Amino acid sequence: MCNLYAMTGSQQAIREAARVMTDRTGNLRPLPEIWPNTMAPIVRNAPDGRELVMARWGMPTPPGYLKGHRVDRGVTNIRNPTSTWWKRWEGVAHRCLVPLTSFSEPERLPDGTSRPVWFARSDGEPLAFFAGIWCQWTSVRKLADGETTDDLFGFLTTVANREVGAIHP
Repeated sequence: MCNLYAMTGSQQAIREAARVMTDRTGNLRPLPEIWPNTMAPIVRNAPDGRELVMARWGMPTPPGYLKGHRVDRGVTNIRNPTSTWWKRWEGVAHRCLVPLTSFSEPERLPDGTSRPVWFARSDGEPLAFFAGIWCQWTSVRKLADGETTDDLFGFLTTVANREVGAIHP
């Protein structure tokens, strides 16, 4: 999953499929292009049950990768959750579901450019979920905003299957 997905399905469908107890998103509009550092819906555990909230896409970047950078753009896809950096967020309290209707992979074209190829469920169901983790973190995500404290999330990913891997491994 390479940094572009969509959530254009029904807010009610998310609540029903994930058995959400509390919806804190307000009037959730369709999100046809969700890019890194964008606010998007997630379902997470809360003291009163599952809640639907908005969070910023991109977990904190490990410090070694931030040397010389003034902005932390975040890590969107976590492929090695056993890394010591991610261990602090492996418990139930930091797990989340990320609703989506489709995701994109870049296809490299012969002229060196790329175009997005979209993937969605083949069974006709419009809604799917990525497994993810979330945290609250203080950092500089955009220089213009300065330091902010945000709820952040990232996907747990693995090796691409044959269909997706044919476009982008």
